[in-house]
Amino acid sequence: MLTAPALGHPNRYPFYLAIALWCSWRWPARLAPGNVVVFAVGFVLVSALLVQMLKAGLDLARPMAALGPASVTLVGEPETSPAFPSGHAAFAVLAAAALAPRTARAVRAVLLLFTIGVCLSRISVGAHFPADVLGAALLSLAIVKALRAAFRVESPR
Repeated sequence: MLTAPALGHPNRYPFYLAIALWCSWRWPARLAPGNVVVFAVGFVLVSALLVQMLKAGLDLARPMAALGPASVTLVGEPETSPAFPSGHAAFAVLAAAALAPRTARAVRAVLLLFTIGVCLSRISVGAHFPADVLGAALLSLAIVKALRAAFRVESPR
């Protein structure tokens, strides 16, 4: 369960953007350039701005701090930043929602499994409450939808 959060950490963004750019350049019919634009701009809005602002503004405690060590089994190192929204979940959902439309079924399946793995792992390792993950997912989905409308990038059919 520690592998999924490591793969879904927002600091992996440059790596994933590089892969997306290369794939979009190499196979534009398989990964639409508009999807990569939505991913790039969405990352700035979600991970770099909104998640950080919400964490600082709301300052909600993580499960260990809120419930105590007797109630939570923590796997890995404790995190001290505020809990809501989950930055890992926001990043994973953003990546999948931005990059998956109009791609091959196998690519969509991998992105879906990646997102589910990251989101569930954040809860199972004791780092977040389910509401932290759900809030992050909804935030990312809303931003992707807004960016698709603003940039007139086709949504999946």
